[in-house]
Amino acid sequence: MLQEHFRTFARFNQWANRESYGAVENLPTAEIHKTRPAAYFGSIHGTLNHILVVDRLWFGRMAGIDPGIDRLDLILYQDFPTLRDARQAEDRRIVDLVEGWDEAAMAGNRDYKDIKGNPWTLPIRRMLATVFNHQTHHRGQVHALLKEAGVEPPALDLPVFLFAEKWK
Repeated sequence: MLQEHFRTFARFNQWANRESYGAVENLPTAEIHKTRPAAYFGSIHGTLNHILVVDRLWFGRMAGIDPGIDRLDLILYQDFPTLRDARQAEDRRIVDLVEGWDEAAMAGNRDYKDIKGNPWTLPIRRMLATVFNHQTHHRGQVHALLKEAGVEPPALDLPVFLFAEKWK
């Protein structure tokens, strides 16, 4: 049951990112990079970069490797097309990883250190919940920033995905 839940969320995450990035593509480059007071990470581009940074951080932890990320505001890619391509590749990787984990793997604990060096231990299932919750949180911010920029944001509710993908 848990396995199917996270597989669905991995695919939902991929779809929601594709929809969000598709809406951002309608903006001029200056609007994507424009500093906006409501943006936690400065701009739409900065917020999308942050989501990717945190995905790499958490999936590195799940794999037991240090991804070398020491800041949450790190800009991995300066231009939107490269960021979009990296997001698509990361989403394919996430779906593949989650598809490959069984219930026992998801229940397994991982020791890791946060970016300040503090030690933690969590089961992979809790790490996955953190990643997908984090994505939803910041995609919601991008959603609002898109509206502020004059672009109608896409509907990103889980039922929209389920019916769009014919997954009931």
